[in-house]
Amino acid sequence: MPTLLLFLAAPMAPAVEQSDVDHAWTVLRDGVDDKNADHRAKAVHALGSITHNQRAEEWAEKSLSDSSPDVRLEAAAALGQMGAVGARPKLRDTLNDADVKVVVAAANSLYLLKDPAAYDVYYALLTGERKGPGMVQAQLNTLRNRREVEKLALETGIGFVPFGGIGFEAWKRITEDAITPVRVAAVEKLTTDPDPKSGDALKKSCADKKWQIRAASAHAIGKRGDAGLVAGVLPLLQDENVTVRSEAAAAVIQLSAPPPPPARRRRGS
Repeated sequence: MPTLLLFLAAPMAPAVEQSDVDHAWTVLRDGVDDKNADHRAKAVHALGSITHNQRAEEWAEKSLSDSSPDVRLEAAAALGQMGAVGARPKLRDTLNDADVKVVVAAANSLYLLKDPAAYDVYYALLTGERKGPGMVQAQLNTLRNRREVEKLALETGIGFVPFGGIGFEAWKRITEDAITPVRVAAVEKLTTDPDPKSGDALKKSCADKKWQIRAASAHAIGKRGDAGLVAGVLPLLQDENVTVRSEAAAAVIQLSAPPPPPARRRRGS
């Protein structure tokens, strides 16, 4: 029998029974309502893999007010993973959470959901200062504390990677520096923030003592396409670090290029 006919003759995989689906929801509901905070956190984490589902989004949103910061963190992260655009107002409220790792998780989800409120947190991660009203002093103090930032990077699981491609764990072992990868990640996120304050922060960071920050800032300015920030990049053409020099050169070339011509409209369109 020809291969195609064999394929057509093969039995179809059985459809998922509704009773199995109902049981699955019961498992998750019991987990989300469990008295054990660790069990709740694991169940809420699992919600992140369910997309385009109102029930899952509602359960995750409800968990943003859980008494456990670990559960709130998982809820904030899950909403971004599931693309819950309707949860943006509640995620913005979560930026006022007392636990900074929950704040960062909420900011990451807001970034994924294309909400500009996320940029305020990344600005604070890079500069240690407020961009506007929002982050309280206690949160800023946490971001300036090396050990707290190391814990933050590990617990949020957002994937902070230092400029140059080395992983966070390897970077930490080699340099005993957990703050730089977090700040590099903040630079990357601020690339797309149209606020001039973020542009100024990137320009200032071109003079940072860490070469990874200087390189990332030059790279970000080039991608940002704002020729008004080129003064921060030009001195880096003489930088002692080859990565920084290379990124600065690429940024200068990119910023000197004329803007692309507007797309021509087709006749009749």
